[in-house]
Amino acid sequence: MEKVKSVEILIALAVVLSVLCISSAVPLQTCEAREIKELHIGYQPSTHQIAEMTAMEKGWWERDLKRFGIEKVTDTEFPSGPPEMTAMMGGALDIAYVGTAPPISAIDKELDAKIVAAVQTNGSAIVLLPELAANYTSPENLKGLKIATFPPGSIQDTILKNWLKDKGIDPKDDLEIVPMGPRDAISAIAARAVDGVFLPSPSPTIIELEGAGKIVVLSGDMWPDHACCCLLASGELIREHPELLEQIIRTHINATEYNREHIDEAAGIFAKKVGWDMEKVKESFNRTDMEWIHNPHLEIPSTLEYAKVDYEMGYTDKLLRQDDLFDTSFYDRVTGIVPTPAPTPEVTPAPSPTPTKTPGFTTVLTVASLLVALYIILRRRF
Repeated sequence: MEKVKSVEILIALAVVLSVLCISSAVPLQTCEAREIKELHIGYQPSTHQIAEMTAMEKGWWERDLKRFGIEKVTDTEFPSGPPEMTAMMGGALDIAYVGTAPPISAIDKELDAKIVAAVQTNGSAIVLLPELAANYTSPENLKGLKIATFPPGSIQDTILKNWLKDKGIDPKDDLEIVPMGPRDAISAIAARAVDGVFLPSPSPTIIELEGAGKIVVLSGDMWPDHACCCLLASGELIREHPELLEQIIRTHINATEYNREHIDEAAGIFAKKVGWDMEKVKESFNRTDMEWIHNPHLEIPSTLEYAKVDYEMGYTDKLLRQDDLFDTSFYDRVTGIVPTPAPTPEVTPAPSPTPTKTPGFTTVLTVASLLVALYIILRRRF
């Protein structure tokens, strides 16, 4: 009887070790995680997303992520969120600085990603040709006009169309809304090819300073304290590289806080990155209602409203919920240990624990195989 019990114990041990990855707190994918040596970031040419640019310009991304095996960090500019999400769905991006609306339609179409941190709120504006702006008194004045904004599914498209509907204006029949990226839209209004634009900063200010148009409505007046840009992380990072993702959030937080303390330097970093005039960029901070943030909880309410609006407009097949779109657990853990960075050019992200290694699947399988072999030997013996 004791011999039988010994054999049963060995079998139990083999089974337990074989399912170690499944039964542990770390997901199965961690045990088989693909090694990431190059991190790919997506961003857009807007002052909304200077945190990404500051971390890149100062070398914080590569410095902070090096101990996680990251050897290179590359970033790619996209004109707006929808094409950025297309790239992420194709596996070209690990994280994306993007409006909270584009991920809604992308996740609806099976993009494996979630919002893990906030980037900023408000920050867009409607700009009309000077003579039209001079007579603007209400949204009714937009009827019959041709307005350029970001493509369907973007923050700007969602906010503009929802606002128009709330004011009793049909976005399809009462005016013409044409999709454009910021550079094309700036050129279009300058050439008077459109009557107005609805764009994120600093584009509205640049248009004003060049005499091509005038701001008539800020997006914060159209939808108070609305969520705009966020930090979106791939499912692979979330499941397989949790400690790497935590450090990405730390670096993002520190870059955000640094920009708040060094706004002129932030303007210079943006101007250098995007190729726009620094003085115009600096002035844009005085003409926008944008606010840089990093707490994702602040973006949940309006993002869920976006999900409802997109569903009603037919952009999504199902009404997405908070759990479909957000994973705040990483931010919640990080903010418990990350102090506000000191206001100095040499500010560095707060240290985080050394990455711990999860037992590899191969190791577990090897141990289990040895135990099974031992079981066979004992069975033959007894």
